[in-house]
Amino acid sequence: MKLNSLVLHALAGCIAVMLLGGNLPAQPPTHFKVTLLGTGSPPPTMDRFGPSTLVEAGDALFLFDAGRGTLQRLTQTGKSYKDVRAVFLTHLHSDHTVGLADLWLTGWLLSHSTSPLLVFGPEGTANLTGHLAQAYSYDVSIRISDDHSDPAGGRIDAAEVHEGVVYKKDGVTITAFEVDHRPIKPAFGYRIDYLGHSVVLSGDTRLSENLIKWAKGADLLVHEVAFRTGETQATSRILAHHTLPSQAGEVFARTAPGLAVYSHVGLSKDITEDQLIEMTRQTYKGPLVVGADLMSIDILPRISVIQPPASAR
Repeated sequence: MKLNSLVLHALAGCIAVMLLGGNLPAQPPTHFKVTLLGTGSPPPTMDRFGPSTLVEAGDALFLFDAGRGTLQRLTQTGKSYKDVRAVFLTHLHSDHTVGLADLWLTGWLLSHSTSPLLVFGPEGTANLTGHLAQAYSYDVSIRISDDHSDPAGGRIDAAEVHEGVVYKKDGVTITAFEVDHRPIKPAFGYRIDYLGHSVVLSGDTRLSENLIKWAKGADLLVHEVAFRTGETQATSRILAHHTLPSQAGEVFARTAPGLAVYSHVGLSKDITEDQLIEMTRQTYKGPLVVGADLMSIDILPRISVIQPPASAR
């Protein structure tokens, strides 16, 4: 078999590099990672901060929800607010949004950001961010005049979304899909696709057929869960809006993710994580982890869970 001159030239170059002990040009690193910044629900506990998830795709950082303590947890990861491209809100319950003002204003001040914070979310998001801008207009003006912060960084811009692709850039596709958190409507989950791999975040939901449709075959499915001893979805207003462990197990069994992870964990104090796993195993036997604040999951090159160091908690 004959090789053309271009192929021979390339082979010669590779051989020369090896003989000289040099290195071939490095390929751009593939990086797809999820960090659970906050895995809690409304109760103000110290071990589980408010709901928030960091997704890293290549060089891009995205935040999903901004519950209590989001900026503190983001800082603990060593990542900068300045590098966050956008925040995506699943819905407008306060436990998912109460950290937004701190993220925006303190993040702007300390990182010297020169770009507005872009926030995607359901109908009502523009109203929320617009009123935050009004509420903190004095602080923003003082930061500009006294601290000489860049005015553009003091803006918060909203984009209200519907089901479908809401972001597509640099190989990252983010899709919003409706979930069942009635009477809160719309409420969204999000699917993040990158380099042929995918992460799905459930947001707050009951067992949702639409979520199952969008989550099938995902590398990672991060799903909420709730359980209270002695209560049922028929007797508890809270449980009626959320997913029980056995129901979450059904979701996992029907979607077959590479890894299922619990977040937004709402359990009564007498229920342990081992018991939560045991209840889920009634309907699902696959890979499952109960999430913790600052737990990370690498998607590439393979799915692996990195537990947070004790010093970071």
